[in-house]
Amino acid sequence: MQQGWGAADAMDGVDVARLERAALNAVPAARVAWDGGFVVRAFLGGTGRANAACSFDPSADPGLEARVARIEAHYGRLGLPCRFRSTPLDPPDLVPLLQARGYREAEGAVIMSGRLASAADAALRWPDGPDEDWLSVLSTADYQTPARREEKRLAVGMLLRPAAWAVLPMEGTPAACGHAVADDGLCGLFDIATAPAFRRRGLAARVIRGLADWGAGLGASVCWLQVATGNAGAQALYAGLGLSERYRYRYFLKG
Repeated sequence: MQQGWGAADAMDGVDVARLERAALNAVPAARVAWDGGFVVRAFLGGTGRANAACSFDPSADPGLEARVARIEAHYGRLGLPCRFRSTPLDPPDLVPLLQARGYREAEGAVIMSGRLASAADAALRWPDGPDEDWLSVLSTADYQTPARREEKRLAVGMLLRPAAWAVLPMEGTPAACGHAVADDGLCGLFDIATAPAFRRRGLAARVIRGLADWGAGLGASVCWLQVATGNAGAQALYAGLGLSERYRYRYFLKG
């Protein structure tokens, strides 16, 4: 069930604002600025979170139209498409205003969180960052582009929170991977992927439990992740591990 922007789930005590703050820290961007209650971020045009504007203040914004125009100008100067990420923290009139200005809706994601059983896994390999084995698995997942790959490489030196990368080899081949960031008692899980030849063997669950165990060692008792709204299989996997939907976000792109 979707929660209100400030409502904490009774099971894990996590609200939307806390998750959104953790996401800002976990997915860095090269350029960051604030305009009122909006954070404006730009990188290489890869991942949506690092190349979009989004609100952290759901109250009415009398200067919203001028603010949106300024944000559009920022992206125009950078030669990037203007993208807004719409969450429960939007001011009331944001989406109608974007639609009136010619924005189209694009797929967003489901944010899931919860307490899940962690387990150390001796088979996991822990590189210092996204090495070639890790990237070789991730490249088989959806939505991967050269810009996203380069952003992941550059992000390693930009992170200001503890982070880990895990690779699970099978039969001498990198078979599954994942990435985690620990922040404010939360363990954010990213880039969970399994190479096609090794799917349906429970490898993703092993990676997730291993990353959760790493996070627990840093005091992170709640895990969270984002998954494409159309990926019902992954959502079912995560729900089976103990994660529940907290809220959803959508993208709006100009033109």
